[in-house]
Amino acid sequence: MIIIYLHLGQDTVVKFDSIVGIFDMDTTTVSKFSREFLSRSEKQKNVINVSFELPKSFIVCNENGQLKTYISQLSSTTLQKRVLSNKLFIE
Repeated sequence: MIIIYLHLGQDTVVKFDSIVGIFDMDTTTVSKFSREFLSRSEKQKNVINVSFELPKSFIVCNENGQLKTYISQLSSTTLQKRVLSNKLFIE
């Protein structure tokens, strides 16, 4: 079985098939829905901050039936380029 991972920054990788979406922090947090989602996720302790630098994106993953939100210093464009250029880790 081949497992593919996406590197989100620092020492954090997630299984590629667990990714629900990759979102740009600047454009999506304008939406009330996105802000409420992030606030609710944080209250439920489902937010993992990958870096303490300025956040540029958030990645929502379904891990064992539970949504986890990763906050990353990498832009959504950079993460998208990693996916499209096959810069993924394979186990």
